[in-house]
Parts: sequence; C-alpha cells; structure tokens
Amino acid sequence: MIAKPDIALLQQRIAYHFKDEALLTLALTHRSFSSQNNERLEFLGDSLLGVTISEYLYYKFPAVKEGILSRLRSKLVKGETLALIAREFDLSEYLIMGPGELKSGGYRRDSILADAVEAIIGAIFLDSDIETCKSIILAWFSTRLEDLSIDDQLKDPKTQLQELLQSQKKPLPLYTVTNIDGASHQQMFTVTCDIVLLKEPVQAVATSRRQAEKEAAILALSLLEQN
Repeated sequence: MIAKPDIALLQQRIAYHFKDEALLTLALTHRSFSSQNNERLEFLGDSLLGVTISEYLYYKFPAVKEGILSRLRSKLVKGETLALIAREFDLSEYLIMGPGELKSGGYRRDSILADAVEAIIGAIFLDSDIETCKSIILAWFSTRLEDLSIDDQLKDPKTQLQELLQSQKKPLPLYTVTNIDGASHQQMFTVTCDIVLLKEPVQAVATSRRQAEKEAAILALSLLEQN
C-alpha cells in the first residue's frame, strides 16, 4: 500500500525515529513498485538480525551446544516469526507496492512482510550504528527471547516433530522402513518420514530403525524451520 502520511506513528511502533526518513521509505518499498526498492536493505538486515540473535544466544546459554543454539536461532529469525512482528507493527499499512502486487494482496504475504522487517533493520543500521541497531532488534524480540525454552530443544526430535504437528492440528508423522541392507550384525536401515507440511517425504539411513527415525525427524524439523 502507499505509505501513509503518519509515518511518525510507524516510527513510534518500531521504537526508532529516523534522522533520514528516506531510508525508512526505501525499506518499505517493494520491488514491484520501483527498481529502487528494499532488497539491498533486506540483505543487510538479514545479516544484522542473524548476528544479533546469535550473539544473544551465545552469552545467554553458555553451556548449550551449537546444534541447539542453531535451532533456537532458526525459530526466532524464520520468516513466520518476522511476519508476526511485522503485523504487530501494522506494517502492511505502510508498504509501498506496485498495483499488481497490491491487488493480489501482497501486503498480507508472510514473505513480503518478513523481508520488510529485515529491510527496516538494515535501514536502522545505516541511520545509526551497530549497537543501536542491536538494541532495537533485541527490544523487538524481547518477549520471544524471554519465552525461549531450552527444555523444548532438548526433547527427542521425534517428540519435537510430533508436538509441532499436534500444535497445528496436523496428522502425526508416518515413519516407514524402505530398505534394510547388510548382514544381521551390520544392518543399515533406510527410513522415510512423511508429513503433510512437506511436499516430499524425508529419508535417513542409520544402523538401527530407531536412529534412522530420529535422523529423519531431525531432517524434517530442519526443513520446516526453513519454511
């Protein structure tokens, strides 16, 4: 949508007032509107967001291993989370889009909202400095950071996947042994995991059925975090 004249209200919502409001306007401009758009700012903001959340998690959980930290970060910075933050700011009211994208409801699309959030982060960095930018990011994520549960990440991957699907009222995962190779004392099990949220089943191979199912669940969780 065309940016509203009360751009000051948006700045109040994001808790940052720009010295150069042209940067904010650029961050809100979708590529469907102009060749001068927010894609470069989005690129910058994505990196700033990643390093800020990574640094926070590193110091917040000094005894936690890299794999769990990565899953926590993915949960926080994924597009779905950023789109929720965008909606908290009523960001769709301010997006500047071309007529076609506007007509198709692009201002409601998660990917476009998430990109705009990252672009605003990049714009804040250019308008201020790295420490100011980090403090704004952490303020936006404060509730979500407080609600982080390491215990959830320590759960067995199959349990995590099952609980995720149950929370979205989806059918439980279907694990199928598709192949067994090797002698009885050196068998390799191939297992597929089929869930409705992924277009194709995922596959894993391990020395036991249980481990193969676990590896398949880990892969499925990883793919879901990227969506």
